[in-house]
Amino acid sequence: MKPTLLTGAKTEFSFRVPASKTVPNLYPEAHEFQQMPKVFATGFMVGLMEWTCLKVLESHLDEGEGSLGVHINISHLAATVPHQVVTVEAEVTKVDGRRVAFHVKARDEFDVIGEGEHERVIVTWDKFISRVNDKAKRARVAGL
Repeated sequence: MKPTLLTGAKTEFSFRVPASKTVPNLYPEAHEFQQMPKVFATGFMVGLMEWTCLKVLESHLDEGEGSLGVHINISHLAATVPHQVVTVEAEVTKVDGRRVAFHVKARDEFDVIGEGEHERVIVTWDKFISRVNDKAKRARVAGL
């Protein structure tokens, strides 16, 4: 990671919510979700917040590096319907070695819809993929 990443780095990212990002689409296999209203799903909102944090980091990473989400503490405060635009603000609140903490806030045209804290760890993709491949081998040996 480059030394340019500092507390206070931030960005804003907007996304028009398609019908495919509503609760019934979160786990189509789950009958319980199919009965719920077609509003922006919490799981997709969290993903949008993570995506915005990735945008904060992108110019500060070295070649072959990426980041993984390791902690999330988010409140989902208001419903958003398809075709509304959600704008997420992400700001770095702490850089501790490879760990980066963010404050995130999402809003649509009418309300703050979510807010909280997110943490990511900077990784070297080659090392991470090697660990994932080792786990996949162990899973095959275990018959999973």
